[in-house]
Amino acid sequence: MSHTTRTLITGASSGLGEGLAWEFAARGHQLALCARRLDRLEALRDALRARYPHCRVVIAELDVTDHGAVFDVFKQLSDALGGLDRVIVNAGIGKGAPIGSGGFSANLATVNTNFTAALAQCEAAVQQFRAQNQGHLVVISSVTAYRGMAGATTAYAASKAAVATLAEGIRSELWDTPIRVTTLFPGYIRTDINARLKHAPFIVDREQGCRALAAAIERGVAKASIPRWPWGVIGLALRLLPLGVVRRLT
Repeated sequence: MSHTTRTLITGASSGLGEGLAWEFAARGHQLALCARRLDRLEALRDALRARYPHCRVVIAELDVTDHGAVFDVFKQLSDALGGLDRVIVNAGIGKGAPIGSGGFSANLATVNTNFTAALAQCEAAVQQFRAQNQGHLVVISSVTAYRGMAGATTAYAASKAAVATLAEGIRSELWDTPIRVTTLFPGYIRTDINARLKHAPFIVDREQGCRALAAAIERGVAKASIPRWPWGVIGLALRLLPLGVVRRLT
């Protein structure tokens, strides 16, 4: 791309979204950031501009579960930057309870946010990419997507598996076009969403995790477990080991 890359990130007010905003600002990208918490977005925008004065940052309040707003906000941010080169579908939540334990509302909220809202984001992004005949869709899944997970993680893992399958279907659809699709499967990266996890082996801090995510995105990989060590190996083990073994490991 001859111009500065224009990157849109959802869920950018905290966690991986905020970390990726810092990573891509350092790489000189123009940024379109959206999230529910406008006050945090404004603070992030001001901090990014202070550290990187030449970095253009536009923001918009967005609840991704408002599907109509997703299409409107993506267009608004695209117009503000003169187009989008990359959209990172990152917004998500980690609520959950064991199935049948009375936590249906939490599980439903997780599935609606992590999958149905992600579908809306992918639709809005690819619609724009098709119109301009170029673009890079990035979908943030999770290593929990590799297998069914017990307990409070069951619905979360299922939602992340669904969004990974969605991304693969889009990749197949767009195979012979200039539009690329990347699916990333982060391992345990220290953010608010996993702050209460009692068992989080090989966890890395947000800066290290987001640096690895950004590097994989820039390489344009189709799929990757992040960080590659040790999650590439762990991800393979999760896919191959019997469920009775997997449930004891997780």
